[in-house]
Amino acid sequence: MRMPTAGTTPPAPQLPESARELTETEGRGPAPERAARRKVGLAVTGFTLALLLLVALSLSVGAGEVGPGGVLDYLLNRRGARGDSRLALVVGDLRVPRTLTALLVGGALGVAGCLLQAVTRNPLAETGLLGVNAGASLGVVAGIALLGFDSGYAYLGCAFVGAVVASGLVLLIAGRKGGGSPMRLVLAGSALGATFGGLTSVIVVNSAETYDRFRFWVLGSLAGVEGYGELGRLAPVLAAGFLVALLVARPLSALALGDDLARSLGHRPPVIRTVVAVGVTLLTAAAVALAGPISFLGLLAGFLARAVAGTRLPARLLLAGLVGACVLTVSDVAARVVARPYEAPVSVIVALIGAPVLILIVRSKSLATMGMTDPATDESAPSKRSRSKRAPAKSTPAKPAPADTYVLRPGPFSFLLARRATLASLLLAALLVVAVVLSAYAGQSDMGVSRTFRAVFGYGDHFDVLLVQKFRLGRIVAGLTAGAALGLAGCLTQTLARNRLATPELLGVNDGATAAVLVSVTFSASGSFGAWWAGPIGALVAVVVVTVVSGGLGQRGYRVLVVGLAMSALASAVTQVVLSRRSLNSASSLYVWTSGSLNGRGYSVAVPVLVGLAVLVPLALAVARHLGVLRFDDDTAASLGSHAGRTRLICLLLAVALAGLAVGVCGPVGFVALASPVIASRLAGPLRVPLVGSMLTGAVLVVAADTLGRIVFDGSELPVGVVTTVLGGPFLLWVLLGRSAATRV
Repeated sequence: MRMPTAGTTPPAPQLPESARELTETEGRGPAPERAARRKVGLAVTGFTLALLLLVALSLSVGAGEVGPGGVLDYLLNRRGARGDSRLALVVGDLRVPRTLTALLVGGALGVAGCLLQAVTRNPLAETGLLGVNAGASLGVVAGIALLGFDSGYAYLGCAFVGAVVASGLVLLIAGRKGGGSPMRLVLAGSALGATFGGLTSVIVVNSAETYDRFRFWVLGSLAGVEGYGELGRLAPVLAAGFLVALLVARPLSALALGDDLARSLGHRPPVIRTVVAVGVTLLTAAAVALAGPISFLGLLAGFLARAVAGTRLPARLLLAGLVGACVLTVSDVAARVVARPYEAPVSVIVALIGAPVLILIVRSKSLATMGMTDPATDESAPSKRSRSKRAPAKSTPAKPAPADTYVLRPGPFSFLLARRATLASLLLAALLVVAVVLSAYAGQSDMGVSRTFRAVFGYGDHFDVLLVQKFRLGRIVAGLTAGAALGLAGCLTQTLARNRLATPELLGVNDGATAAVLVSVTFSASGSFGAWWAGPIGALVAVVVVTVVSGGLGQRGYRVLVVGLAMSALASAVTQVVLSRRSLNSASSLYVWTSGSLNGRGYSVAVPVLVGLAVLVPLALAVARHLGVLRFDDDTAASLGSHAGRTRLICLLLAVALAGLAVGVCGPVGFVALASPVIASRLAGPLRVPLVGSMLTGAVLVVAADTLGRIVFDGSELPVGVVTTVLGGPFLLWVLLGRSAATRV
C-alpha cells in the first residue's frame, strides 16, 4: 500500500492535481460542463429536500408523546396551541432548539471539513486536524477537575476556550517556518493534538469523578440542548465561521492551482491558509462546544461533497454543509429511538451511518474520475522483462562492499553489516540494559542500583531476587516485547507507505485490536483485562475486512486508506459503547488500558508475545533486502529481482500481527510505532531500513515511559501510553519541523 499523495502530476506543465482537473473540466466543452452543473444542482436539491424531511421527523420524534399533529398545531398556533404549557415545553423548549442545533452543528462540521480538505489538498483531512477536538476535550476536563464545573454552560465555555487555544498554537507553530504549508499544518496539528490528548488522560486517570463526567461528554450528544441559551451564545461565532468560508472560497480555489500561480493572480497563500484555519477553528470550536467532539462527520461530508461536485469549491462547501446537517440530524433522531427510554451517543450513530456510506463512495466508479485511485500496475510484465535483463548478470564480476559496510564471515556463512547501523544498534542495546535496570530499581527506596543490577541476574539477597524477578521483571519483559513489536510494526508500515507518519492505525489495526480485547472483557473472570490473544485476532479481522471491502491490497491510493478510516471509526464506536456501559470502576480501569498501560501485565502475556516475536522477527529480517528495494517504484523493484506485490503482502501481514500482539499486551500505544522508526533512522542513516534499531528503540521507549509513569506521582501511576503521548508530541514537532526538516516539509 502507498500513502495518499496530492495527485498524479503530468509531464508538462507541472500543475497540481486540482489545477489539472480544473483545466480538464474547462476543456471538455459546454455539454459536459452543463451535465456536471446539472448533477450538482440535482444533488443540492435532493439533499435540501432530504433535510426538510429530516427536520420534520426530528420535530415529531422524542419524549413527551407529542406527535406530528401537535407539533404542527404549535408551529402554526392553531387553536391557541402555543398557550399549552406541555406543548411549549416539548416543542418550543426542547425539539425546535435541538433540531436547529443539529442543523447548525452538522453544517458547521461539514463546511469545516471541506475547507480543511481543500487547504491541505488532502481528501482525508478531518476537523480534528488543527487540534481543535483535543483542545476542547482538555478544556472540559480541566474545567471539571481543576475548576469544579458541572454544568452544560460551563462545559461550553471551557470547550470553546480550549479549542481556540489549541488551534492558535497550531497556527503559531506551523507558521514559524515555511509560511504555514499544508504539510506543516498537518504535522503541527497532529503533534499538538496528541500532546493535548495525553494531558487530558493525565487528568482523567487520576480522577474517577472527572472521568465519569468526561466519558459521556466525549461521546457527543444533543440531549442537553434546552432552549436557545447555549445556541444563542455561539450563534455569532458560527455566523462568523460561515462568513469566512463564503469569503475565502474564491481565493482558496486559486490556491488549488499552486502557490506560484496563486501569487501571480494576486493572492497570498500564507494569508489564505491562516484565514481558512481561523474559519475552521470558529466553526469546529462552536460545534464541539455545543455537541461534543464529532470528528468523523467533517471527513464524511467533505469527502462526499468532493465525490459529487469535483473541484468546484463553492458547490463543495454548499454540499458539505447540507450533508453534515443531514447526517447529524438523522443520527440525532436515531439516538433518541434506538435505546429508549435512554439516548445513544450521537457520535457512535454518526460512525455507524457514515462508515458504510464512506465505503460505498470509495467503491464507486466516480472515484476514479476524481484522481483519487491509483490502480495497481501489472507487476508480472516488468518481472518478465527484468528476468531477461538479469540473465547476463551471471558473468559480471562481484562488486566490492560499500565503504560504510563490512563483511562478517562466521564459518561458511557471510553477512554484510553496515557500520553506522551496527553501532546504533549496540548503543540502543546499551540504553535498553540501563532502562531495564532503572525500571527494576524504580520505587525501591531500600535497594541501591548495584543491588538491583545483581538481583536482575539472580545474585544477591534472596528477598531482593524474589522482589525484582518475580514482581518487576515480568512487567518489564512485557514492556520489552510490546515495545519491540510496536517498533518493528511501525518500521514495516512506514517503509511500505514511504511516509514517516504511517502507522498500523491507518488500516484500523489498533482500533480493531482494542475493540476485540474490550469485547473479550465480557468473558474475562477478572472483568479488568481482556484476553491478550484477542488483540491479534481483532487486528487480523480489521485488515481482512479492509482488504476485502477495498478490493484488495493492490488497490493503492485512497481506497485502502478510506476503508481503513471507516473501519477505525466503527471499531472506535464499539470501544466507546463498551466503556459507556460499564460500571465506573470497571470503565476507569479499562480506560487506563485503552490509553496504553502495563499495569497488571507480566510473564503470562509476555511469553506468548516472545514466541510470536521469535517467529515474526526472522521473517522480517529475511525480507529486509526486498523491503529496502520497495522504496523505489514497482518497476525498479522488479528489475532488481524483487516481487513487489508479494513483499508488500508479507510485510503488511507481519506488521498487522506485530501490532495486534502489542495491543493485546499494553493497549494502543500508537506513538511508539510512529516515533521508533524515525529515531532509529536518524541513528542508522537515511539509506537503511532500521528493523533491528526500530525494535530496540521501541523497547527502550516503552520501558522508560513505564518507569517514568510509575515514579512521577506519589500514590498514582500514569499509563505508559499517556507518558509517550505527552512527551512524544513535542519530540515529533522537533524531529519533523526542526531546521533539518524545514526543506523537506
